[in-house]
Amino acid sequence: MKSVIFDLDGTLADTSGDLIAAANACFRAMGAGDLLVPGRDAGTALRGGKAMLRLGFARMGGPREDEIEAWYPRLLEEYAGAIDRHTVLYPGAMAAVELLARAGYGVGICTNKPEALAERLMVSLGARAAFGALVGADTLAVRKPDPAPLREAARRLGGDPARCLLVGDSDTDRLTARAAGVPSVLVTFGPSGADMAALAPEAMIDSYEELPGVVERLLV
Repeated sequence: MKSVIFDLDGTLADTSGDLIAAANACFRAMGAGDLLVPGRDAGTALRGGKAMLRLGFARMGGPREDEIEAWYPRLLEEYAGAIDRHTVLYPGAMAAVELLARAGYGVGICTNKPEALAERLMVSLGARAAFGALVGADTLAVRKPDPAPLREAARRLGGDPARCLLVGDSDTDRLTARAAGVPSVLVTFGPSGADMAALAPEAMIDSYEELPGVVERLLV
């Protein structure tokens, strides 16, 4: 079986609003107030919790790596408590997933979000059942850009890891696909969309309507 594996944050769904809210809850607990701005800081939010903490601490006067590690569990706790208040699936995402599944492709998720949080979010969005596999940041001992999680997602679908592609929105996704020796498709509709061309992926899409045709071309 050929497989199409999706990143989650910034690819299938815009999760930045809830991620920023969780980070700001931490900064308020420190007495610093809301240091991140929804919209403006969405690109950082979609790079993960530690990236948001690092940016906030930088705005407080400088990065403090020990404090970033100390506050990260609190951020995850805050995020788990309000994981779907602002998050929305990108337009056309699930229609494209359905078309790919009907065409015989396995569809799965490979994310650097902790597995339990990714599972919870996809269930809350009513989209989990559409994906045959979900591999998170802590499913294996390594995470993207190591190629092992991508290959594991393909295997869990019953597919050949050498006959998959990764749909993503970042240099991490591009590097993961390259390390696995498979194509990457990067979306341009996320907050970092203007940067995708410089990563030289095998394809870029401006909307999910384009994806089935691109997949057919790349997974010959």
